[in-house]
Amino acid sequence: MNTSDPLQLQQQYVLGTYAPAMLISRGAMSWVWDGDGRKYLDFATGISVCNLGHCHPRVTEAIQRQAATLVHVSNLFYNENQPRLAAAIARHSFGGRVFFANSGAEANEGMIKLARKWGHDQGKWQVICMEESFHGRTLATLAATGRAKYRKGFQPDVAGFVHVPFNDLAAVRAAITPQTAAVLMEPVQGEGGIRPATQEFMTGLRQLCDERGLLLLVDEVQCGMGRTGRMFAHQHYGITPDAMSLAKALGNGVPIGALVVRQELKDVLTPGTHASTFGGNPLCCAAGLAVFETFEKDNILDNVRVMGALLREKLLALQQKHPGIKDVRGLGLMLGVDLGRPVGDLVTAARAKGLLILSAGETVLRIMPPLTVQPDEIDLAVRILDEVLSGSAAPAAV
Repeated sequence: MNTSDPLQLQQQYVLGTYAPAMLISRGAMSWVWDGDGRKYLDFATGISVCNLGHCHPRVTEAIQRQAATLVHVSNLFYNENQPRLAAAIARHSFGGRVFFANSGAEANEGMIKLARKWGHDQGKWQVICMEESFHGRTLATLAATGRAKYRKGFQPDVAGFVHVPFNDLAAVRAAITPQTAAVLMEPVQGEGGIRPATQEFMTGLRQLCDERGLLLLVDEVQCGMGRTGRMFAHQHYGITPDAMSLAKALGNGVPIGALVVRQELKDVLTPGTHASTFGGNPLCCAAGLAVFETFEKDNILDNVRVMGALLREKLLALQQKHPGIKDVRGLGLMLGVDLGRPVGDLVTAARAKGLLILSAGETVLRIMPPLTVQPDEIDLAVRILDEVLSGSAAPAAV
């Protein structure tokens, strides 16, 4: 066996839970290169993880500096970076308390535990979730996920979750029982097809939860950290959740997740009720601090709003040219192009032309460039999409 061949090693030693399309060997901001040195424009960003682009200089320098200082000590001791990052998150959101984990699924798991612990003495333990939602791959977050295909083969589902149509306030109201503790939702559904919540739904959910004594839990794992043009997507709607989950772009590629709770809930999870060995270690938090510093110093949100408007404009023009496009939707630089048919072939064709995009659900092209994207990169991406939709086989010049 050739022990220097990554593909051969992958096939022999890595559990086949993924089917990787190709080897990516390096990246720089909006671009990545494969093992043969071919260059690709990355409008997938690691599923909205590398929001500041690949190997952003400020984040890279912070990781390198911290790796030479202190990587891990466990949460049995303080470290300097964790409270600083918690303060940054609080400052940019609703001033809450933060628990650090390693992933979005863990952050959502912690949020579900928060709801159950809060409701325990009241006999409340059920969570209302949305159809077509996605909250993770653990058993509890799978049960919360509103797409049955992900749960296939892992039944029986963890009890305590009920699903209702997204953006249907009457359905949420009808699903409430004396055992209901919380409502869990994504302000913009990612895996479910890049579907934003309506203003009426978000305002109504906050009012309904207040009236019925429920927690409103918001999953910002994919749509948070500037992706939609606000630091957190729920801020578009003028409401404050009782808790929210973060991950993905929080570390710009370094694994880190966070559960943020309102100050009024700070005593629900006490010592011994929840924990994470690696959560909030100095290295991950150094990356997170560099991310927030970059947002502030480089006016990232302004760029998202301007480039998001430009990208939407060009995608709408593409829709006029290609009647097969049923809808263009989303917020900021989290946009979906709905073809009304399976789009796997289009994702593959775009990659052959040097553009990396993803699907959302089965029928939607998920367009998520770095938040640092520039007009010429948007022009190139839309030109490649135009060629793909036109059926051109010629490779694009990237």
